[in-house]
Amino acid sequence: QVQLVESGGGLVQAGGSLSLSCLASGRTASSYAMGWFRQAPGKEREFVAAISWNGVSTYYSVPVKGRFTISRDNAKITVYLHMNSLKPEDTAVYYCAADRSVVRFAGAHWGQGTQVTVSS
Repeated sequence: QVQLVESGGGLVQAGGSLSLSCLASGRTASSYAMGWFRQAPGKEREFVAAISWNGVSTYYSVPVKGRFTISRDNAKITVYLHMNSLKPEDTAVYYCAADRSVVRFAGAHWGQGTQVTVSS
């Protein structure tokens, strides 16, 4: 079992930056691919980014590619999402997730979510 706790959400103006963190715990947590999903009001949850267990492979959704960067520190079993050039459409609850596969990353374990609000 993997437990995930997000932090770092908040309110930022359009064009600004924000970083999210997700601390994982559990005996095998460091062997999991980790990533982020988001859900805006009235919309379905969507994939944002994922990173392999060793940090070698990363994947991004089209809307965030080039603006967001995912990274991880396995010594701390923490994954980060650095978000730049934020847009109002990035407003959502961001969920950290862990899964065995980074290629078929669907989220087997979830955090509680953290709110990101981008004002125009």
